[in-house]
Amino acid sequence: MGWYYYAADNITFPFKAQCSAKRAASPLKIGEAIEVTSMADADDCAHELIVLIKWHGEKLAVPLSQLEAPAQSKKLTRQVLADWHYWVARGYCF
Repeated sequence: MGWYYYAADNITFPFKAQCSAKRAASPLKIGEAIEVTSMADADDCAHELIVLIKWHGEKLAVPLSQLEAPAQSKKLTRQVLADWHYWVARGYCF
């Protein structure tokens, strides 16, 4: 749960993001811009970091690894996403 609390404590919500990877469990398309509103509940993040987004007027849970934060996002928010992408790219999981 260390990753969950690291992300929850250091990401500034809400923030704009863009879909950077297609995932079977998510309807987002590469390049789609969205707003990330919060972390999902800790129970939902047992195997992967999940965030809640606004999508077509609904709340939707998507993997954080699918998103990237633009340059205008807070520096620490961008750093958390970069750290998570690095971790996932190395094949690590919870």
